[in-house]
Amino acid sequence: MYDSFDKKHVKELVEARDEAELIVQLKNVLPSDLAEVLPELSKKDQRFLFELLPQNLATNTFEFLDVSDQQTLLKQLSIPQVSTLLNALSPDDRTAFLEKLPPKTIQEYLHLLSPTERLVALKLLGYPENSVGRLMTPDFLAVRKDWTVRQVLDFIRAYGHDSETINLIYVVDDKGKLVDDIKIKEFLFVSPTHKVSDLMDNSFIALFTTDDQEVAINTFKKNNRGALPVIDAQGVLKGIVTIDDVLFLAEEEDTEDIQKIGGTEALDEPYMDAPLFHLIRKRGVWLIILFLGELLTASAMAYFEQDIARVVALALFVPLIISSGGNSGSQASTLIIRAMALGEIRLRDWWRVMGREIITGLFLGTILATIGFIRIGIWSMFSDIYGPHWFLIALAVSTSLIGVVTWGTISGSMLPLIIKKCGGDPAISSAPFIATLVDVSGIVIYFSIAVLFLKGVLL
Repeated sequence: MYDSFDKKHVKELVEARDEAELIVQLKNVLPSDLAEVLPELSKKDQRFLFELLPQNLATNTFEFLDVSDQQTLLKQLSIPQVSTLLNALSPDDRTAFLEKLPPKTIQEYLHLLSPTERLVALKLLGYPENSVGRLMTPDFLAVRKDWTVRQVLDFIRAYGHDSETINLIYVVDDKGKLVDDIKIKEFLFVSPTHKVSDLMDNSFIALFTTDDQEVAINTFKKNNRGALPVIDAQGVLKGIVTIDDVLFLAEEEDTEDIQKIGGTEALDEPYMDAPLFHLIRKRGVWLIILFLGELLTASAMAYFEQDIARVVALALFVPLIISSGGNSGSQASTLIIRAMALGEIRLRDWWRVMGREIITGLFLGTILATIGFIRIGIWSMFSDIYGPHWFLIALAVSTSLIGVVTWGTISGSMLPLIIKKCGGDPAISSAPFIATLVDVSGIVIYFSIAVLFLKGVLL
């Protein structure tokens, strides 16, 4: 935050209702700074401050607010003020706000829009949820290839202020199909008599209206663009997506993935704004699923109850075995989920991933097995806790560690790919989910190997 903006001072001026000084303080303020101040004010103070803002600054500030803060603010304004604000919002930001509201509230706000803006809003909301169509804005500049550079520059001067960005000028044919995009600087360094066609290379990158929004994120990551055109199935240019919207969307997607990886349903709103029972439900569903999964661990233990009763020392290593497998699986799943999100791994790479994880699991398992074997050996030198057959017990534990850790890495790496192949979100193969899965299978692996090594001796 720049030095000339003092949040505390602005709050004091608002509380004192010092309009004259506030106008001076807000003269060069950034919308992002105001968006930090508004939610910290009382509802009455929010309305007082917001009504002092020039229309353009008020609109830009509103766009920086969280949806919950936007709703709170709108409730403080009069209907004419709400109507003015909603009509002034850029189409993409208005869609981002409206799509998170209940249907009844959406209808109420749509009625406050002008006929033209209502048509635009309905068109964007008509695209599938989480599609690029909902992310785009129809405010762009398009020209024809037979135009001269002079015509293009005159067109920009006349209509450029209505466009979301003028860094790129789009070229369309007589049917509205996108045929090229040209950087505006290309028009500035050639003769005004040049034709647009002279600057074209007939090469462009575009998104489809029906693409998932994650496609937009990945496309922007791979291409150094401030905006990308959006076309329909026939190639007709429908709008553009700008980098600011994609950056915000990427933050939301990352937050959602992190929440899922942590073993909870993704929250649809900021943590502090989520109702308590909504938060409990989101977390409770996964906890119940994980709890039911852990009950299988108890069942697996019960199956080997007689073996445990004969060799009590085996039970001492159960937490060690299952936690090692769970940890290795959690590591693998986290790495793979993130690599998939960044586009580093695709479904066709599954066999390479499996090969790497098998080798990794064997190495990691061997390291832990060696440490475990040495630990049992040292303890046996100073106590008889493991009895005269400590060597066999150490061998069973060490071998089990290799098997469980290897199985954990394979499970953790393959499950996200399997879920993706089935059309799901890989992030739901969370660390707790993987750990629960490996807990159950780890018990079976451990006691099966123990029976193999100790049969006829202790069992």
